[in-house]
Amino acid sequence: MEFTAIQIAALLNGTIEGDPDIKVSTLSKIDESLPDSLTFLTNPKYNSYIYSTKASIVLVNQDFIVTQAIGATLIRVENAYASFARLLEMFSKSKNDQIGISAKASISSSATLGTGVSVGDFTYISDRVSIGDNVHIHPQVYIGPHVTIDENTLIYPGVKIYSDCIIGKNCILHSGVVIGSDGFGFAPQPDNNYQKIPQLGNVVLEENVEVGSNTTIDRATLGSTIIHQGVKLDNLIQVAHNVEIGENTVIAAQTGISGSTRIGKNCMIGGQVGIVGHIIIADNVKIGAGSGVERSILQEGAAMLGAPAIEAGKARRNFIHWRKLDEIVRKVYTIEKQVNKSHE
Repeated sequence: MEFTAIQIAALLNGTIEGDPDIKVSTLSKIDESLPDSLTFLTNPKYNSYIYSTKASIVLVNQDFIVTQAIGATLIRVENAYASFARLLEMFSKSKNDQIGISAKASISSSATLGTGVSVGDFTYISDRVSIGDNVHIHPQVYIGPHVTIDENTLIYPGVKIYSDCIIGKNCILHSGVVIGSDGFGFAPQPDNNYQKIPQLGNVVLEENVEVGSNTTIDRATLGSTIIHQGVKLDNLIQVAHNVEIGENTVIAAQTGISGSTRIGKNCMIGGQVGIVGHIIIADNVKIGAGSGVERSILQEGAAMLGAPAIEAGKARRNFIHWRKLDEIVRKVYTIEKQVNKSHE
């Protein structure tokens, strides 16, 4: 797709300095710019690149000061970074647009599809599924019985959505995501075997949720596993049965959340964090990468680090002491020897 400077400026409410009719067909980084592309500048460290860029259009902040001649057309906006992110989203949608329903897809006669829905090759849509307007489903997706998918959601290849789950508006599910597989529920028996506990609940994703590749979200034993609006989950995350994650919380890759834990709003959780089950994490909590959370964090806005996770400042001080542990032990042994010698 091609866009002119005047079209982009109108979209972003920006002002043009240069050729309003110049066209771009792709986006690029300012230090690796390409002809016929659009780039952006916000970090002063990259200011020098704007004077040699091959890009046709550069987004800059309103207060950017030009000190040399520039070959590219400038579009001045209130926030160049946010405006570039908006354009990235627009280009991404144009790349992912599919049209129509593949003849190679299998769709139950009892399923209902809204307008503008696209379905890729070898996708299977089960009985009584409800799919909203402008949902885009890539090839080789499985959607189980009684699933509801709301409008403008994007589902990439290989996603599996088990029965009765609910996916909200404007969600993105990346390749390999599994929604609604059984929770890890087994009752120990006298003979040391385990009796499987049926998992009869579902998973609910509210609107504007994004789930990274190969992340799994287990269905509840009873009730729902709930991912509230605006949550962003990275790749390779395990969310267990009956977990609830508050709105606008972000979680990095390889984190595991055990069953029935409740995580608050606006939390930030780093990669490879392990969280035990049946605890509560308050709103606005930050948990550093590699931490192990073994009890509730009830203080809003707390910053935690380490395994087991403790207050981040204390954890950093402890780490400094730990690095000196060998030296401290040697000093203790030396003092002990001197004390023992003085008593001989």
